[in-house]
Amino acid sequence: MKAEMEEPKATAGLSKTDRQRLLIVGARGFLGTYAVEGALELGDFQVIRGDRSRSSAGVIPVVETETESVEMDVADAASVDRAFAQARPDCVLLLAAVSDIDRCEAAPEMAFSINAHGAEHVANACARDKVRLLFTSSAAVFDGGKDGYCEKDVALPISVYGKSKLWAEHAVTSLLPSAVILRFALVLGFAHKRGAKSMLDTWVEKWRASETVAFSTEEYRNPIDAGTLSKLMLHLISQREVSGIYHAGALDSLSRYQLGRRLAARAGMSSELVKPQYEAAPGRAPRGRNHLLLTDKLRAICDIETGSCDRVIERCFA
Repeated sequence: MKAEMEEPKATAGLSKTDRQRLLIVGARGFLGTYAVEGALELGDFQVIRGDRSRSSAGVIPVVETETESVEMDVADAASVDRAFAQARPDCVLLLAAVSDIDRCEAAPEMAFSINAHGAEHVANACARDKVRLLFTSSAAVFDGGKDGYCEKDVALPISVYGKSKLWAEHAVTSLLPSAVILRFALVLGFAHKRGAKSMLDTWVEKWRASETVAFSTEEYRNPIDAGTLSKLMLHLISQREVSGIYHAGALDSLSRYQLGRRLAARAGMSSELVKPQYEAAPGRAPRGRNHLLLTDKLRAICDIETGSCDRVIERCFA
C-alpha cells in the first residue's frame, strides 16, 4: 500500500554542473514560490526564476541567494526567446497565468494573450531548444456537469479563463507532444512571500477580524495544497518518459461552503463566520458546478498522494 505522501529524497550533494537547469516561469507567484522552495529542497535542479520583473522585493532571502533569475514576459515571444537564451534551461515549469476567473471574463484579450498565447510562446521555445515542459492547466476546461472527470473526458469550458487554458493545452500538445499538462481544480495554502496574500491568507485574516466570508454551496471541488502540488510537478518534470495530461487533487470533493467551514474550524474560528452563498454574485464569471478531477492516472505513476480534503487542509496549516 502506498504511503499517503512520500517525501522525495534530497540530493543536495549534486554540484551545479550535475543539476538540471530548471526554469520556473511565474516564480514570484503563489504557486511559483512553493515550486522554487521545493526544487531547492530536492536538490536535483539549478533553479532559474523567470518573471516579468527581476525585482526581488518580498522574496524570501534564501531563495535569492540560491537561484538565478531572468526577465520574461510570456505574452511577448521575443522576451521569451531572450530569457531562454540567457537561462539555457533543460526543463521548464510554466506556472505564469492570470488565474482570476472574473478578471479574465472582463478582459478576454488579456486572458488569451497571457494564458493562451503565452503558453504557445513558451512551448515554441521549448520545442526549438529541445527543453522539457510541464504546463499547469485547470479543471475549468470542463463545464462541471459531470460527477468526476478523467483525462479523456471531453473538455467544454464555460468561462473565458477555461477557454484560454484549453486553447493553451491544444497549442502545447501540438508543438511539444512530450510535454506534461497538469490540471487541478483549487490550490490552497498560505503565501510564502512577504507582502503577498493567498485566498487562505485573506479568509483567515477576515475571520480573525470577526468578518464573515461567503462560500458557494453549489460549487464542488477537490482541492490540493500548494506544497504537495509542487512536489508532484517536480516529480513529473524529472520523469522524461512521462507525457500527456494528468489530473491532481484530493480523493474526495467538498462544496466551497463545506470547505470554508472546515478551514475555519482548523484555524480555530467560529463556523458562524462562514456564510452560505446560494446564488452566484452579480457579474461573477460562470463556474462549473462539479469540478472533481479523478486522479487514478497520476496515482498509477506517482507515489506522492494528496489523500482526502481533510489531509489537504491539515497540510496547509502544518
